[in-house]
Amino acid sequence: MADETKPTRKGSPPIKVYCLPDERRAIEEKAAAAGMSLSAYLLAVGQGYKITGVVDYEHVRELARINGDLGRLGGLLKLWLTDDPRTARFGDATILALLAKIEEKQDELGKVMMGVVRPRAEP
Repeated sequence: MADETKPTRKGSPPIKVYCLPDERRAIEEKAAAAGMSLSAYLLAVGQGYKITGVVDYEHVRELARINGDLGRLGGLLKLWLTDDPRTARFGDATILALLAKIEEKQDELGKVMMGVVRPRAEP
């Protein structure tokens, strides 16, 4: 039998695409945002695959910070709800301010999450 080997991409002829420098730069930026090489990005797009980007680590860091803030605020609220003696000096105004701060952090968390899920939705 003849020795048949499967063709590889490196052994196949490339497809050349002519584009303007700003078009190339835009494609390179999208490939980098997806965490892919330019070749892999163009191959995936050309075959109709949906490209999913790499999660922005800055967003992840911000989410972790907000989560920590919510945990601390929730702990204070829990102390107050259990009638802990350390919270006896907390008045209604303090508790209402705490609840407002928790709601503010939840809104902030939602905005960051939308930035991760739909990064190109905002101008």
